[in-house]
Amino acid sequence: MSDSSRHSRPLELLEPEVVRGLLGRLRLASLLGRFNERHVWAAFMFVNGMISIGLMAGLAMLTKTPLVFPSLGPTAFLFFFTPNLPTATPRHTIYGHAIGIACGFGALLLTGLHHAPPAMVMGVTPARILAAALSLAGTGALMILFKAAHPPAGATTLIISLGIITKPFHLAMILVAVALLTLQAIVINRLAGIDYPLWARRVLPTPEALP
Repeated sequence: MSDSSRHSRPLELLEPEVVRGLLGRLRLASLLGRFNERHVWAAFMFVNGMISIGLMAGLAMLTKTPLVFPSLGPTAFLFFFTPNLPTATPRHTIYGHAIGIACGFGALLLTGLHHAPPAMVMGVTPARILAAALSLAGTGALMILFKAAHPPAGATTLIISLGIITKPFHLAMILVAVALLTLQAIVINRLAGIDYPLWARRVLPTPEALP
């Protein structure tokens, strides 16, 4: 295929399923006729992102706990950009982050770094390299074994193994934050009319598999 033909083909883009459904439920579907659909989608993501992370940040400030952390952002994008993917289901999300937390803290215990300052303070040492490698490798392997793939959990485990968040209470708060964001995803996606599961998406048997 020539370069010119490749460039002439339209890009494959995501469809704003959540926005279409939500505006339909709120009887505001006319907005999609009056304004560019992608612009409306961008505005929805802007407002929803502000509300989602703003609420978490407010709770974090009030409770003095790390309810806002970097991997929460990618999880939110999965929830509202691609809610029909298996990786965006509540089961994959909760299990994925729980696995990431366990592997991150486990790597710190194995390398004796659970009381050490974070890597950005003490620098990257051989022990820290081992902790980061072990945490990410363990997270990937366990997500496969437990059938709970959630890519943002790879960031969660590194946040811990690099020493950014290490206190057990704060690790529990990470999972609380994930659960709160998951509840928001259930409410918004179901309000939008999307067949979003309360826990896991079930695969329907094919006609060939039926007795």
